[in-house]
Amino acid sequence: MSQLYILIFLILSINPLLYLPVNLSDRSDISKVELSDIGDFGLLRKPRPNVPQHYHTGIDIKRPNNNYINEPIYPIGKGTVISKRDDGPYANIIIEHESEGFKFWSLYEHVAGIIVKVNDLVDPKKPIARFMNKEELNKNGWQFDHFHLEILKVKPIPLKPTKNYPERFYNSYSLVCYTTEVLEKYYYNPLKFLKEYL
Repeated sequence: MSQLYILIFLILSINPLLYLPVNLSDRSDISKVELSDIGDFGLLRKPRPNVPQHYHTGIDIKRPNNNYINEPIYPIGKGTVISKRDDGPYANIIIEHESEGFKFWSLYEHVAGIIVKVNDLVDPKKPIARFMNKEELNKNGWQFDHFHLEILKVKPIPLKPTKNYPERFYNSYSLVCYTTEVLEKYYYNPLKFLKEYL
């Protein structure tokens, strides 16, 4: 176990603060989380138009219940919203977390119904967004019947907000991970990270 993981373990074992981001009877039971067929961390994703081949930087979590109206998505821990993109299937939220001087960042993408703003403090017991409903899936494609969760080791890439994206201050490194070395530089494996600290 690396020294950083030991430090994180010591910090969080004193006062565990992390939870699974989906609506389960026990949000600390990681065995209940289901991933999409190609949703595991570190899978090599094939190139597609305007997107080069790259490693998958997070996990794609399947809808945990048969709720196609307002299935909630929660933050994994307390933190501050630092960026929000609220436009269709690539809508996302980025949250900065800090505990005893240790920082990490979580990203939630392919979400809908975002109910937080930049600078909001979030709590893992209160939703921040929801899975897409049937109408949104029919419009955007049923391949989005999940949400993408990333846990970053490094602060996300700063962006200048625009008229179309007034609260989008950061972007993740999701499309620059062309080697496993780069993937490991920027990202934790979310399943391992959560399993360690739930």
